[in-house]
Amino acid sequence: MSMSKEKDDNYWRERLTDEEFRVCREAGTERPFSGEYWDCFEDGTYRCRCCGELLFHSDSKFDAGCGWPSFDTAAHSSAVEERPDNSLGMRRTEILCANCGSHLGHVFPDGPTETGLRYCVNSLSVRLHPESEEEEGS
Repeated sequence: MSMSKEKDDNYWRERLTDEEFRVCREAGTERPFSGEYWDCFEDGTYRCRCCGELLFHSDSKFDAGCGWPSFDTAAHSSAVEERPDNSLGMRRTEILCANCGSHLGHVFPDGPTETGLRYCVNSLSVRLHPESEEEEGS
């Protein structure tokens, strides 16, 4: 599903709620422990809320205790782009959907699994497709 990263703000404003737009297109953050998926451990895939691209599998999700959905690996090597983020006086690595450029959150080198990574994702940036839907091809 190829989607240009050049869609303008009007395109996204028509398709996203105000909060989704703030997080996905303006690199906002939802409050910890407030998102739909921070404590959800249902089987399935997490796809970009903006373009539907596959980003993470539920079997890579873990409870990091940080209040946001956390994954130790992306669904595939080209699913997520990284770029330096020096905002708010911190040095972090922002993660974005490689397909449409939607802001997902940040990745940190403090994960508890063998990858050593913690992809800290805003619930508003992704949508869970339960395993049963994936099997049906939806």
